[in-house]
Amino acid sequence: MASCSVDGADDAGADKPVIRVGYQTFPSGDLVVKNAGWLEDELPDYTIEWTKFDSGADVNTAFVAGELDFGALGSSPVARGLSDPLRIDYKVAWILDVAGDNEALVARNGTGIAKVEDLRGRKVATAFASTAHYSLLAALDRAGLSAADVQLIDLQPQASLAAWQRGDIDAIYTWLPTLDEVRANGTTLITSRELADAGKPTLDLAVVAGGFAADHPDVVDVWRRAQARALTTIADDPDAAAKAVAAEAGITPDEAKSQLKQAVFPSPEQVASTQWLGTDAAPGALANNLHSAAQFLSDQKQIPSAPDLADFQDALYVTGLPGAVEQ
Repeated sequence: MASCSVDGADDAGADKPVIRVGYQTFPSGDLVVKNAGWLEDELPDYTIEWTKFDSGADVNTAFVAGELDFGALGSSPVARGLSDPLRIDYKVAWILDVAGDNEALVARNGTGIAKVEDLRGRKVATAFASTAHYSLLAALDRAGLSAADVQLIDLQPQASLAAWQRGDIDAIYTWLPTLDEVRANGTTLITSRELADAGKPTLDLAVVAGGFAADHPDVVDVWRRAQARALTTIADDPDAAAKAVAAEAGITPDEAKSQLKQAVFPSPEQVASTQWLGTDAAPGALANNLHSAAQFLSDQKQIPSAPDLADFQDALYVTGLPGAVEQ
């Protein structure tokens, strides 16, 4: 991550300016774009640098440090990032997926935990400041519990899997591909799909640094079209999508196909609809979702306060939509 930004790369003696993309290995169109090399094909005058992150909190940290131009992270980390004390200058430019059964709270077999209420006093792991953390707090709240009623432990997915295998924790709220591994020896207590139905939906989003978007709108357009192409591939050619995801996530194509089925992938037209991002003329309802998440995080004392709805509307990158993503 020590590469130069697009504007500064030539000064550092690089052959091409660098576009820095942060990604995670949860199944998404982002992995399809990376595996297919579409950005490299469409932007030959740039070097595309892909950096893997374990959670949205880490992506936020990289943006704060000025080390990313694009990044993939959950809606809860985005709500945090746009709120005090971070106030990151980035824009939500794409929706990767709506969380379904691809994120869940699982109790380890042998613990005697059969429902969320049974977690009182037990050791529960999740990656702090992630969408899973938000969903865990929502699940506890729905069951009449608070974070103080459990022993909440901050662990990234791979570290939480190791703790699970050692028997150090009783339950975990996590996402794919780690989720599939803990499900093999655990009981699912609640999924993000169920929480969405109860009014607490979460999403995986992609953001772009505000300064980068202002200086390079043409690059953002190319990137959005690649993301739209990936969503179309997931819908129309699931075998090809699964093969790409498998290669990037280090799993088999069959595992990737199963995991892709667990999330909800909107069409490019839906992403640019008023339900989600919206258009130049009308910011979409995603702003309301992020505002609601920030209010919940504030109520849970996770952030000082929630910004105004207008701040989240301003944080949606809708320039040129819907036409900018038409195939």
